[in-house]
Formats: sequence, C-alpha cells, structure tokens
Amino acid sequence: MSSNAAAVPIGTVRPQKGPVAFILKGYPRLSETFIAQEILGLERLGLDIRIVSLRRPTDRETHPVHREIAAPVLYLPEYLHQAPARVFAAWRRVRRLPGYEAARAVWRSDLRRDRSRNRVRRFGQAMVLAAEMPKGVRWLHAHFLHTPASVARYASLITGLKWSCSAHAKDVWTTPEWEIAEKLASLDTLAICTRAGHELLAGLTDAPKKVRLIYHGLDFERFPPPARPRPAKDASDADDPVILLSVGRIVPKKGYEGLITALGRLDPALHWRLVHIGGGDANGLRQQAEALGFAGRIDWLGAQAQETVLEKLRGADLFVLPCRVTEDGDRDGLPNVLMEAQSQALACLSTTISGIPELIEDGKTGLLVAPDNIEALADALAMLIAAPTLREKLGRAGLVRVHRHFGQEPGLRALADLFELSNKKARTVSAVGGQ
Repeated sequence: MSSNAAAVPIGTVRPQKGPVAFILKGYPRLSETFIAQEILGLERLGLDIRIVSLRRPTDRETHPVHREIAAPVLYLPEYLHQAPARVFAAWRRVRRLPGYEAARAVWRSDLRRDRSRNRVRRFGQAMVLAAEMPKGVRWLHAHFLHTPASVARYASLITGLKWSCSAHAKDVWTTPEWEIAEKLASLDTLAICTRAGHELLAGLTDAPKKVRLIYHGLDFERFPPPARPRPAKDASDADDPVILLSVGRIVPKKGYEGLITALGRLDPALHWRLVHIGGGDANGLRQQAEALGFAGRIDWLGAQAQETVLEKLRGADLFVLPCRVTEDGDRDGLPNVLMEAQSQALACLSTTISGIPELIEDGKTGLLVAPDNIEALADALAMLIAAPTLREKLGRAGLVRVHRHFGQEPGLRALADLFELSNKKARTVSAVGGQ
C-alpha cells in the first residue's frame, strides 16, 4: 500500500457495523478514475467496501489505482438471458423475503412508465444482488443516478438495507424527473459533484438536505506539479509545434467534431499538433480532419492508463476539451481531466457548461467559450496557440486554484461522515488540497 495512507487525517475512527457495497455500472473503467480514487481513499480511511459491478470490464488497460484497491468484486449478470439459471435461483431465494413484494410493486410502476428491456434487466440484477449479497453488508451505495441507482433501490427494498447514491453528469441530466424524485424519496443521501447539478436535484425533493455537494478532487501525490516550466513555443516553428492535448471518450458531448472544425479555421501559418487520448471510434473524426487537410497533424492514441495520461499532460502546451450539451440533454459534470491538466500547470480551454466554471475562472485560470460556438473556439485556440506567456500565466493560476480548492481530502471527509466512519472531523487538513 502506498504512503498516501496518512494523507487524510480524518479523526477518530470507530468500529464499523459492516461493509458498504458500492454498485457500479462497470469496474474497472479507465474513464472513471475518480470513482476508483474515491474507493481507494475510503479504504485507506478504514471503510470496508465490496464492489458490485453491473458489467464486466471492457478496457484492456487499468490504472495503478485499480491495482491498489483491496475490495473484492461481485459481477452481476449483464444480460439476464446469458445467466438464466442464476437469475431463476435468485428469484426463488428472494421471493420469500419480506421486502420482495414491495420491490416488485415499485418495479412494475417504473416499468409502466419505462417499457424497456433495460428496466427488466435492472430488476433481475437487483434480485441477484439481494440473493448473493456479500456477507455483512450494511449499506448500498450506487455511483450514478440511472441504472446503478435503480438496482440499488430495488435491492434495498428487497433486503431492507438503506441506500445512498453519488450522481455525476449524464445520469443527472437525462434521467426523467419522476424517477429522480422517487429515488430521492427512497434513498438516505445523494452526493452530487457540481453546484449546477446540486441546484437541479435539490429542487426535485421536499427534503433538499438529502442532496449534498461533494466535489471529487484529486490525489496530488499521483499528480505532483511539473518539475520544470514548459518551453515558450509560439507556433512559428514547424519542427517544434505547439502540442494540443485532449483526453475524453469520443462521444458527442465531448465536442470533438466542433474541435476539428475549429482547427480547420486556424491560420495555416500556426504550427500545432493535436494528441487525443480516449476510447471510442475515431474514424469519423479522422475523415473530417482528412477532408480539411490536416489528418496528419493528429495522433489518436485511444484509451490509455494513467501513467501515459500524466506523461502526455506534462509534454503538452495546451489542454482543450470543448464540452457541449447533446440533443437528449447529456452533458459532462466537472470532468476530472480538467483538474488533472491544471495540476500540471497546463493552460485549459473548455466551455461554460455544468460545473466547468466552478473549476475554471474564465480569463484567470483558463479560458471558457460557449458550447457549440465554433468561431469563439477557433479564436481562443488561435490566441492561445500563439501566446506562450498567456498559456504560462493561465496554467500557473490554474495550478494554484486546483490545489487550493479541489484536493480530494474534503470530499473524502464528507463521504466518511456519510458512511458513519468517523465520529469527529479532522482538526487539520493536509496543506495540499485543503480549503
């Protein structure tokens, strides 16, 4: 175990009544480092965790944090038809439990409003979880307010265990309001990682105190500041271009189609190179860049482990993430990759959606443009690519802000209190990440 164990002086820890089951959509996942970091941090504070995953991993790589987590993993059947005997055995076991009929009634009510195979799958997974519940579990905690929270809610009704949830991004903005309201009435506490999300969710319940704003924050021992300043590139040297970096899945809400369009509007005299890290199909973006004549200036690296991400952050000159809102309302919350970029004193260019302005102060610790405003994005890119002094100023200010307000310690303290892990707050907070 790493020396990070002493980083969070949380106070006196009292004996636990039993472990907490964390219900995740998939584990491990490269795109959900913030969840793994939280689990490891809570383990190091003494929380006994059991991970329940609704699907098996699809990423070929893992982050170092995943290898440090001690919690065992229970994988539920992702598709019920692939494990009929397991689902049937679970039903036979849980149908006699006192809470089964209540859970079934709630599920049938949900199904009438959401006639989807996914809704059926959620109840089947909840039955398997209830039947195979890891020994001694006292509490269910779901990450994401949509599918994992539904499984947690049904399993809570079946077993009588209380449950809580951490909400993040898509789950907040695309889950129907009726479903959010009913889940809020059922759960114990809902943690949300952006102020914008907090305002929305608190307005959907008669008990707004159930909704708590808890930022994820970073483990700065994994993301120490860079050892040396970046070279002052001004995009005038074709042999030493300005390196633009973006980290994110290739999905519409990340805004990569708009980024390629904006890059196509830059002065050809500016010498730059884009490096992209993230899963997804890049063929459409490659074709778009090819049509605009600069496909050879982009490196599509695919999903990468955290070590590679950190290496590329330190080698980049500008971080770009043009997040947007999709037609179905999907959007990012507060992408952790922006915090990671700022931890490396890397200037960031992003947009004004959701919780991003809570991290980046436009013109002070980075630059923000309106989502889907290609002209504004292109203008900001052109200015930053040609201005090393401005990039250095924004990057240094971002580094100070992320260390001052977005360390992981306050969030871990709040979660430790939520799970009744400690009986008094820490008297001190480590110098890095304290508020």
